[in-house]
Formats: sequence, structure tokens, C-alpha cells
Amino acid sequence: MDKILWIDDLNAFYGDFQALFGVGLQLAPGEVLALIGANGAGKSSLLRSIAGLTHARAKNFRVAGQEMIGLDAPLRARAGIALCPEGRRVFASLTVAENLLMGARIGRKGP
Repeated sequence: MDKILWIDDLNAFYGDFQALFGVGLQLAPGEVLALIGANGAGKSSLLRSIAGLTHARAKNFRVAGQEMIGLDAPLRARAGIALCPEGRRVFASLTVAENLLMGARIGRKGP
């Protein structure tokens, strides 16, 4: 079965500090993934790395078969990856879906 998300050996960094070590996960169409852990466990760092907002390296990183390694956050957004942080930097009057669409449109001109 094709994977909608495939990450192998992801390592994330904040400057010289390494926040994630060798993270791997695969998600098939129709599957649900929950990230659970204590404060400081790396949940946000993983999501920020996937969205291209944190410096990260990985052996393999594909979304719907498209290679993500080397793509910056705007290109990842165009590929369908968006991050909507809980409770901060969102438009309260918009739905979650509308906030995600707004984030994906940043930097674009026209409809």
C-alpha cells in the first residue's frame, strides 16, 4: 500500500541543539496518527520539521509520493502540508480548515 506520509531517520535542530534523533513514521491512507508525550518530548519539533519550519535532515521524507527533502515551508505548503498551532497565531473567527487554507496561501497572489 502506498504511504501518504513516510519519514525515515529524521533529525531536527535548533542551532547547535539537536531536538529529534532518528524519528521514523509511516502513515497509510485512511490511518490516523496521534502524537502523545510530555512537554519537551518533541511533538511540536516533529510537526515543525514536517512543515519545514525547523531545520531538519532525514534519509527519506515523502508526502503522497512527493520528495520533501530540500523543500522550504512555502513549497511544502503548496504540496499540501500546513501547520495550525493551537491557540496562537490563528484567526479566531475562522474554522480550522479556513485557518489552514490561509496559512497555505501566504505569499501567493490571486485566488
